[in-house]
Amino acid sequence: MLDLTASGLAQKIREGEVSSREAAEAANRRVEEIEDRVNAFVTPTPEVALERAEKVDTRIQNGRVRPWEGVPLVVKDVLSTKGVRTTCGSKILEDFTPLYDASALVNFGEDLVMVGKANMDEFAMGSSTENSAYGPTRNPWDLGRVPGGSSGGSAAAVAAGEGWWALGTDTGGSVRQPAALCGIVGLKPTYGRVSRRGLIAFGSSLDCIGPMTRDVRDAALLLQAVAGHDPLDSTSANAEVPDYLADLEGGVDGLRVGVVKELMDERIDAGVREVVEKVVGELAVAGAEVGEASLPHAYYALEAYYIIAPAEISSNLARFDGVRFGLREPAEGVHEMYRRTREMGFGDEAKRRIMLGTYALSSGYYDAYYAQAQKVRTRMIQDFREALSRYDVLVSPTSPSVAFEIGAKTDDPLAMYLQDICAVPASLAGVPAISIPGGLSDGLPVGVQLMSDHFTEPLLLRAARAAEEAADFRFELKL
Repeated sequence: MLDLTASGLAQKIREGEVSSREAAEAANRRVEEIEDRVNAFVTPTPEVALERAEKVDTRIQNGRVRPWEGVPLVVKDVLSTKGVRTTCGSKILEDFTPLYDASALVNFGEDLVMVGKANMDEFAMGSSTENSAYGPTRNPWDLGRVPGGSSGGSAAAVAAGEGWWALGTDTGGSVRQPAALCGIVGLKPTYGRVSRRGLIAFGSSLDCIGPMTRDVRDAALLLQAVAGHDPLDSTSANAEVPDYLADLEGGVDGLRVGVVKELMDERIDAGVREVVEKVVGELAVAGAEVGEASLPHAYYALEAYYIIAPAEISSNLARFDGVRFGLREPAEGVHEMYRRTREMGFGDEAKRRIMLGTYALSSGYYDAYYAQAQKVRTRMIQDFREALSRYDVLVSPTSPSVAFEIGAKTDDPLAMYLQDICAVPASLAGVPAISIPGGLSDGLPVGVQLMSDHFTEPLLLRAARAAEEAADFRFELKL
């Protein structure tokens, strides 16, 4: 059962070959077996999974079930889950239990078969899942290496078979980059395609909830479950949700594919470039028209992102003051209580980004930093508009390297930030992007990133499915 894709398991559950409870039991056993080595979860929820699986089985017997129901799901610990603690990987929310489910989970109803809340970099700030207050997650391909971040727990859980699929969040690559490093599929939808209500905010103009799955078909099915307009989220797009599975096998014959030259330079490891070039070559054999695309301002995207995102962090994390929810450190006077609570509650990376963002927004520096970064963002959007007028899909590496060793970059924040160079351009532009496993370099998985225009996920998924076939990379459980 653990070797099945989520869509394959869903079909067996609907047809009565396997019960949802049996699937939940299998996931729980797997978590018990390997979790002490992987640390993919902050909060495993075995009882919740079994209880809700039984309810799904009852509804299946009555013929009332949607295609994605009954398959155990891993949920990143930044998404609110009613009655189950949600920590954001931070001590400041160690005992916080939400009163409602995030809107992205609503289509699963009250019978969401949740395996657990996945570990993550604190408040989604990181590219390695080493910044969690609950210890680092380890890559199932090599337990001495990182799984990527910030959705590293979600990626590792899927790669290790602790769940068939997962939800992560992507602000500057936090779904795609860990998916690449763990050899799975990670999809960042168009900004606004999935409601952010119940997602504890990091960068409000950038945050996206996305599927992390074993193959592209699973990603399409999970996106079907979470996409849609939400009147309770002002940034939710009031756009029709298409059938993401309808044209999945349409192939790439005649599709215009542009390889982004700025993301294939010397900053990218040679082994990673080789894998991307091989997959692109196979797409050409399959009938795609391949050429060179340009995103000139991609060279400035990382710098712009690391001004805009911390500025939004500075605003969003101001709510964690010890007054309304979360940790409260006793002190003499309210200002001292604020200081002590934040000093004890936030980790080093959260503090670093809060200070960067506060500085960028401060009087005398706003125009020099934040306003300039927003101008670069506008240029980045224009670059995508121009490139996507010539090509249907853009291709690049997802990450400049394969998974690196735990501790290798923790003392050098800039080196860690550089892991995002391939992912942040799509985030700044708000376009959909997906990472598929393209092959191996030094025995570790390499992600190939595909990007397309706003709200063209059906096209993107079709191209990704063809790239997946071209790469011929078959998912296998690790550990």
